[in-house]
Amino acid sequence: MSGNTLESFGYQQELSRTLELKDLVIYGFIFIVPIAPFGIFGHVMDASGGMIVTAYLIGLIGMLFTAISYSQMAKEFPIAGSVYSYVSKGTNSFIGFVAGWIMLLDYILIPALLYVVGALAIHDIFPALSPLLLIIAFVIFNTYINIRGISFTAVFNRWMLVVELIVLAIFLVVGVIAISNHVNGAVFSIAPVYDADKFSLALIVSAVPVAVLSFLGFDGISTLAEEAKGGGRAVSKAIFLVLFIIGGLFIVQTWVAALIQPNPEEFANLDTAFYETARIAGGDWLAVLTAAITAIAWGVADSLVAQIATARILYSMGRDRLLPNALSRVHARYKTPYISTLLVAMVSIVVGVGFMNHLALLTSIVTIGALTAFMILNLSTIYYFVYKKKSYNIFVHILSPLIGLAVVGYIWSGFETYTILIGAVWAMIGLGIYYIAQKRGHQVNMEI
Repeated sequence: MSGNTLESFGYQQELSRTLELKDLVIYGFIFIVPIAPFGIFGHVMDASGGMIVTAYLIGLIGMLFTAISYSQMAKEFPIAGSVYSYVSKGTNSFIGFVAGWIMLLDYILIPALLYVVGALAIHDIFPALSPLLLIIAFVIFNTYINIRGISFTAVFNRWMLVVELIVLAIFLVVGVIAISNHVNGAVFSIAPVYDADKFSLALIVSAVPVAVLSFLGFDGISTLAEEAKGGGRAVSKAIFLVLFIIGGLFIVQTWVAALIQPNPEEFANLDTAFYETARIAGGDWLAVLTAAITAIAWGVADSLVAQIATARILYSMGRDRLLPNALSRVHARYKTPYISTLLVAMVSIVVGVGFMNHLALLTSIVTIGALTAFMILNLSTIYYFVYKKKSYNIFVHILSPLIGLAVVGYIWSGFETYTILIGAVWAMIGLGIYYIAQKRGHQVNMEI
């Protein structure tokens, strides 16, 4: 594989290269969140007619094939910027900007989504606490930690991951015992995978765009290429390790939860459906425990790394002068892109407050940004390796990205029309920004 280095692309090593493979894996686990289904369980159950496991399986397949494209591009281009950098260097700067801008619809909004889920989880436990004030508190705390430095964040993440896995283990043990005792009429079955009376592929696919939200974050690992000791190769290994392990955890926990409460219509509130299910399985203590860990995982740990990834993309695009150059400023002491980090914080507060009562819509907007960028990346992988490098690796450079493109495209077809329109408007804004940047002479030639 390529021996390309950061310097070979005309960049200097400004960020602190301190992360090892285990740090990248932990980062990926925290970003994706091993208990991610806790926060959106009700919405996926409702949309899939109870066949939530199949929705997650389809999502996992799409992500795995797209991950192969990420892996190949990460090895070839070991630089920050993720999709933006990969597509820019694999095709040209214009398509790269379009891909990066569309991906920003995911990255710039996902911290806000995470803050909202975290705030709602705490509000469910303590109704007197204002979700608005909780969102602001989350943002301030995470921004401080992120500016302090990536190594400081990595230490915090390790402890958070341990706590999340312990709570998940507790839920699974209690849940299996509840099913064994036929609590709420539960029995072991394949109904969460296939229910002959309800099955419809269209029904399942309509739930996948929401389920896929749980996987978003594996791509965030690629934004740390300039801070990983192994560069692109370490990023590639981390992506696959995270997806395979996290996919298994998602399937197990949603299967158990769906057996305990198989009827989505009986949920009092889709936003807090998992905690209702936990209460059925183990009582109030388990409901409070799962809600509390969701609040911390989404509102602090996951949003912490989401803010890191978003700031790195803004940093990369600012460095190339396609966005204001101020976004590329690095803190003199902590060696972090602090201006980009502060911008993400401000956007998170505004969006979090605006979408506090529209969680499903915010989820769809975030997901369409990611999936659209994934499709562009898969196409760019084929173009770069086959057309530019004349590769004859049929599976890795042709079939795999084509399968990823097909699966993600099929999932994409499940979005509502208004979500697609919002995505189109965002793309048009990006084209306007690119045009202005070009008129001002901020042209970059990233094509190789």
